[in-house]
Amino acid sequence: MTPLSLVSLEESYELCRQVTATYSQTFYMGTQLMPDAKRKAIWAIYVWCRRTDELVDGPTSNSTTTETLKKWEQHLESIFAGYPLENTDVALVDTLSQFPIDIQPFRDMIAGQQMDLYRSRYETFEELKLYCYRVAGTVGLMTMPVLGVDKSSFATPWHRHQQIESPTSEAIALGVANQLTNILRDVGEDARRGRIYIPLEELDLFDYTESDLLNGVIDDRWRELMKFQIHRARKFFVHADKGIRHLLPDIRWPILSASMLYSKILDAIERNQYDVFNRRAYVSTPRKLGCLPIAWLWSKVL
Repeated sequence: MTPLSLVSLEESYELCRQVTATYSQTFYMGTQLMPDAKRKAIWAIYVWCRRTDELVDGPTSNSTTTETLKKWEQHLESIFAGYPLENTDVALVDTLSQFPIDIQPFRDMIAGQQMDLYRSRYETFEELKLYCYRVAGTVGLMTMPVLGVDKSSFATPWHRHQQIESPTSEAIALGVANQLTNILRDVGEDARRGRIYIPLEELDLFDYTESDLLNGVIDDRWRELMKFQIHRARKFFVHADKGIRHLLPDIRWPILSASMLYSKILDAIERNQYDVFNRRAYVSTPRKLGCLPIAWLWSKVL
């Protein structure tokens, strides 16, 4: 596909909107609360992230190699240089022209996909945390320049010489929280592909074996292990939410809503009695809608 045959900017953003709405309904609901320019930029970033993820988890992932990821990074460099190669690139190139987004988090995400090529187990949580940062924590770094940091509180004379706080660790924490939630929701699906993301030393801690997990054993050991994992994921959500007050007011409600909506998946796992082997945890539309006014109220008192 040559640049001359690419779609218009408006059509490219519409493609990104459609992909986001189709593949991540909860995330898409959160973006609907954002100002138009920020919403479109987030869609463009989301689509790039999804396409990157599909290299190792998509329908053609069996043919993905290290060379595939190397070529994808070259494709990324073309986008950052202002040269779109595919239709959805057009929107991302425009987004990069509007917001000061750094290329490194994108490269780090590709490195995370590289980990999936040769790893199907993680011995410790520190190892898993690095993976979660690369495939999801990076999204916080990609999107923070779009969301914007609130500088108004530093305009007063007594704050003028203070360093403006950028919620970098909180942005990463939200991505990690989301990824940990994905891991817990998708335990059964990942097991069927031979992957175990729950740290092996934590399986041992609860006297639960790899064989038990691959066979979908649900007993007291499993329930206690899942309680432990859910508690940790919620701690990351709590840490992430502390950074929302540093964001611009027009974006606090959408981000808080997105955080609340995604964390509700953990509630769904609990309602399913921790059966993530046979039942997919999801948040119903009424429950999602019920979160929005609560998140709005919270966003006003941050």
